Amino acid sequence: MKRTEQIQYLTDLLLEEMPEYRREARRVPQDEENQRYLLRCLMNVREPRMLSDRFIQAQDELLRQEREEKGVVHTAELPPAPSDKRLVLWQGDITRLDTDAIVNAANSQLLGCFRPGHNCIDNVIHSAAGLQLREECAAIMRRQGHEEPTGQAKITKGYNLPAKHVLHTVGPIITGPVTEDDRELLASCYRSCLRLAEENGLKSVAFCCISTGVFRFPRKEAARIAVDTVREYLKTGGMEKIVFCVHGDENLRIYQKLLY
Repeated sequence: MKRTEQIQYLTDLLLEEMPEYRREARRVPQDEENQRYLLRCLMNVREPRMLSDRFIQAQDELLRQEREEKGVVHTAELPPAPSDKRLVLWQGDITRLDTDAIVNAANSQLLGCFRPGHNCIDNVIHSAAGLQLREECAAIMRRQGHEEPTGQAKITKGYNLPAKHVLHTVGPIITGPVTEDDRELLASCYRSCLRLAEENGLKSVAFCCISTGVFRFPRKEAARIAVDTVREYLKTGGMEKIVFCVHGDENLRIYQKLLY
């Protein structure tokens, strides 16, 4: 099946489930780029429920093709920071990294971002992993019976990501001056992810810049907390590789000052 046919097939399956979007879908231009964006948007808004085998098979084939086209970044080949060979700074798309786990800055529902096509890390990770990730998160939340508290972490499979697992953590939301509670909750996100990774036998983790996007934690302070917390954890923890994955030149400069 050609790529355009894969996209159309998956879109048709989703519109069978969600006919309320048919009218909007018909307005989307028929070129491949716009049709692929439509598919992503439909996947973003789909509520968690059982997936058919035919959808999973076609979706996984498409997402794995896209993963190879983007290129997998092999963590073992990335240069370490001079201060500690276990620490790596890398600027780019976290969904390309082949670490044992990547960290998702999630919301308290832990179901991914439902805003169609939104470019937050939560949406990006779920879109690259596939809809099975949302379903596994929903199963976790059904068992838990309440929203995910800030500063804790949950683990899922990585599905179509190069990473074997995803660690989901909810960072603090900043609405005014940063408080000591905010700082401690952000540090707790990093500690919780590292502990959970070790409990599951993982040796490498890639962190995004937790809470610095729509949650508005100041970038410089968040980076300092991230690096200090990870360094403190590594004094006794057994992790072999920690990647600080940054987006944008400003974040890169901030972490360079802390690590180099």
